[in-house]
Amino acid sequence: MMYRLLAEKTIIRGFCEKYVAPSIRYRYTSPGDHNFSRDRFMLICPKCNKPTFFDSENQIPAPLLGNEVTNVPTDINLLYDEARNCTSTNAFTAAVLACRKLLMHIAVDKGADEGKCFIEYVEYLSDKGYVPPNGKAWVDHTREKGNEANHEIKIMSRSDALDLTTFIEMLLKLIYEFPSRIPPKP
Repeated sequence: MMYRLLAEKTIIRGFCEKYVAPSIRYRYTSPGDHNFSRDRFMLICPKCNKPTFFDSENQIPAPLLGNEVTNVPTDINLLYDEARNCTSTNAFTAAVLACRKLLMHIAVDKGADEGKCFIEYVEYLSDKGYVPPNGKAWVDHTREKGNEANHEIKIMSRSDALDLTTFIEMLLKLIYEFPSRIPPKP
């Protein structure tokens, strides 16, 4: 049974990534449950008109980790968005794997040959100066976490996905977004 209520909180929407005070709130109660449990409800976003579901521990979809990055090649941007979208559904292992794969895609976009071993892509990014001076440890961390997710029986955490998504975001900004902001020289 659902009840229409006024919104009581501001949330970050998983669909449109906006801070909103929802215009409609539905609270769920099971038949025969007269306590009107406040830990299960749905909010409707006034911006995109899509629902967000809540229970005592989860928001579905959750806010995406990371931020949009501009001037990124289409395939790389699609993969970055895929990693971020995985985080909204608690698919953190998939997000980590996508972040690992992004290193390969970035290296190939910047001139590395296809069909190389993964470590060669990581070395290419570092050797060609695409990784900031103190960023080599982050590239290695991304590679190691990605290898754990890919080659071991291990589930990645939200923290793992947040770390890697944040680093990939910064790498994309350094390689693609920031250089595009510099006006061309005559």
